Amino acid sequence: MDWQELTDLTQGRPFVVERVRLTDSDVAVEGQFEPPQLAQLAVDDQVFVAAFVRSHGSIKEMERIFGVSYPTIKSRLKRIAEQLDFVDTDPAPAGADVLDRLQRGEISAQEALDELERSR
Repeated sequence: MDWQELTDLTQGRPFVVERVRLTDSDVAVEGQFEPPQLAQLAVDDQVFVAAFVRSHGSIKEMERIFGVSYPTIKSRLKRIAEQLDFVDTDPAPAGADVLDRLQRGEISAQEALDELERSR
């Protein structure tokens, strides 16, 4: 069974892994292991995160891949981030990050000003 089948089977319900076997040996470990948070996401969210990482975090590239707008990508990223305990879902953007996004055309000048004002 691959990870997509497991994710479909669990349908977002919590689950534990009770046995892990190393594929290159006969070593197996039994116990109760909680899967990593990314593995607990819905399949489509896992695919989205993988695409985001493969595109080096380029929202422009994500817009192209998924055929949706910047706000849609940001909204989905925020929704996914809220499901992950270790992610700060509302960090203050660094000034350099805001200016880089402005230069790449990912945000407008007004959005850049708003973000810089919020980070004070």
